[in-house]
Amino acid sequence: MVFKPLGNRVLIEREEESNTTLSGIIIPDSSKVKPLNGKVLSIGSEVEGVEVGDTVVFAKYTGTEIVVGDKEYLILAGDDILGLLQ
Repeated sequence: MVFKPLGNRVLIEREEESNTTLSGIIIPDSSKVKPLNGKVLSIGSEVEGVEVGDTVVFAKYTGTEIVVGDKEYLILAGDDILGLLQ
């Protein structure tokens, strides 16, 4: 299944966080914080300044989580993207 966002929306796949810290402590899934960056998979026709494949940083409490197939994605408004990671 393919998902194409409409208007000023962006489809994001969150970056995976490591399960261990630099010192070797294992972090359980229940205490993980969802990352605030991800890879742009698809963009709507009205989005400017972002391209497919960019890694972006977004605000903490924004977007809508969806599940397509067995993967979880995030749909954001273009204005919720704070910047690009290069």
